Amino acid sequence: MVDNIDLKIISILEQHARMSYAEIGREVKLSSSAVRERIQKIEDLGIIEKYTIRLNHKLLGYGLQAVVLVKAHEGKLSLLFKEVQNYSEVQEALNIMGEYNVHLKVIVKDLDELQSFLNQLIVYGATTTFITNKIDFQDSL
Repeated sequence: MVDNIDLKIISILEQHARMSYAEIGREVKLSSSAVRERIQKIEDLGIIEKYTIRLNHKLLGYGLQAVVLVKAHEGKLSLLFKEVQNYSEVQEALNIMGEYNVHLKVIVKDLDELQSFLNQLIVYGATTTFITNKIDFQDSL
């Protein structure tokens, strides 16, 4: 499976996904070809699913984050999950247990846009909304 060196490589990639194999190699005391082989193995195992970027949404004009909990109407849950895939406001959708069965992480420009988004959800169920303020923690193992 993976060893401590692989875990160190994963930790480096979490922070600096664009770091070169040579730079990673210097950090973990391996050649760049050995690093490339290890990263390929980690990808083949499915541990690394994809590489992505993190955006500063506020600088792009999206200054409001919210968590929207949805208590889906009978028979609407799968339709809701299918539909929210098409909403650009939804950053993440989770199926949860408890009084509510959907947790949506939403990013919008302002309260008016949030209200417009919530109005679209009414047909799927009752909602509760929390305006959030993101607190960044260092992403690492």
